[in-house]
Amino acid sequence: MKKKLLVCAVQQPCGDDSRQVNLDYSIQKIREAATQNADLVVLPELHLGKYFCQTEHHSVFDLAQAIPGETTAILSALAKELKVVIVSTIFERRAAGLYHNTAVVFDKDGSIAGKYRKMHIPDDPAFYEKYYFTPGDLGFTPIETSIGKLGVLICWDQWYPEAARLMALAGADVLIYPTAIGWDRDDTCEEQAKQLEAWITVQRGHAVANGLPVISCNRIGFETAPDSESGIEFWGNSFIAGPQGEFLAHANASDSQILMAEIDKTHAETVRRIWPFLRDRRIDAFSDLTKRFID
Repeated sequence: MKKKLLVCAVQQPCGDDSRQVNLDYSIQKIREAATQNADLVVLPELHLGKYFCQTEHHSVFDLAQAIPGETTAILSALAKELKVVIVSTIFERRAAGLYHNTAVVFDKDGSIAGKYRKMHIPDDPAFYEKYYFTPGDLGFTPIETSIGKLGVLICWDQWYPEAARLMALAGADVLIYPTAIGWDRDDTCEEQAKQLEAWITVQRGHAVANGLPVISCNRIGFETAPDSESGIEFWGNSFIAGPQGEFLAHANASDSQILMAEIDKTHAETVRRIWPFLRDRRIDAFSDLTKRFID
């Protein structure tokens, strides 16, 4: 298994009304990354279309797909052709009335190495995900691939240190966050800056606290809510950080980019030796973490 990996986050717009157009765009960027010898390509959350959770409407469930299904077959064939590991998130139809926001990992041989169902589901203005997604039931389990164990989480999961820690404790080699997050245009510039900085900081903190690289992959562009002029300005700023939180690559807020960086597993091992946070955890005193609140 390689000690050094060339990893890629595809920062792209996903706002076209055609699923095929969005998928074709992702495929084009995966091919470009493969020509640069990428080992791993991460796509934004729900990259096949507009972020539909801005409103609640039952007709949207028609967009959900089975896993395995049509899109997974396409991406499996692509992973095998290019010999690259791909992380894609799909609106999963598990059964009638049962849907998930699911990350699927395709290994270099085209097989589905595993999947992760989003565990933390938000319910905020313009992010009405609880209407569409059942909370995940696969736990925080890294997905074993030919390039290592991938700790795949999704968007809202990135605010929770417990999720990152459990992936690290289960042996993840890297933390991966496909994301769809952005601003309300009515927010002040100051408020927008605070939100963006918080989002970046918390994920870099997961890298530091766990001694692991982090790949955070966001979409870009303004997407209106149905039957409205309001919407979300997705803020991009995808990044790849090393195990001390250092930026290895960082995109801007608006451009489609193939973000590439080399991550070194040996360096992560060295960092964990000089900062042995896992060794010094007081697990004997952490039982209250399983409580909602301590009254």
